[in-house]
Amino acid sequence: MSWWAPASAAAAGLGRRLLLAVGIAWASPTTLPGLLAGCVGLLLGARAYLGRRERALVFARMPSPWRGALTLGNVILHTGDSLEVACCTYAHRAGRADEPLIRLADHERAHVYQAMVLGPLFLPVYLLCGGVSGRNPLERAADRHAGEGRGWWPWAVRARGGAHCRGCRGGGA
Repeated sequence: MSWWAPASAAAAGLGRRLLLAVGIAWASPTTLPGLLAGCVGLLLGARAYLGRRERALVFARMPSPWRGALTLGNVILHTGDSLEVACCTYAHRAGRADEPLIRLADHERAHVYQAMVLGPLFLPVYLLCGGVSGRNPLERAADRHAGEGRGWWPWAVRARGGAHCRGCRGGGA
């Protein structure tokens, strides 16, 4: 056993819970607007439930002019009854790729993880990366996570040369 390995499964579980708590706290500036929107939604007929797998408070049946879901920190605002639905990836919808359907819950869970890492920087980074778009690396990573069950972080760390977009070879854009 190396010096950094947990001494027991209990210690590892405690470490995961601590990391989760830190991520939730770090994401709270992004979560707060989601909570406010969700509370307004409750007054207009939405319902709330705790999405344990998604690590988020989910507001379903949100009244909105758009269809789908929006993740703000540890809150998911959803216009449907359930996140357990199949949907197209952003690249597929834009005609950039022929990809199989993914589960919306898995896609939104990836955004929750991204927000827990980026914290208050999540929304500015998301918007700088292109917003709601098949070219946004945060969206592509969420689609990949939903389709393959891995890869929710959009920038891979390479052994040499730092971080690059997963789709790139070398340092190009």
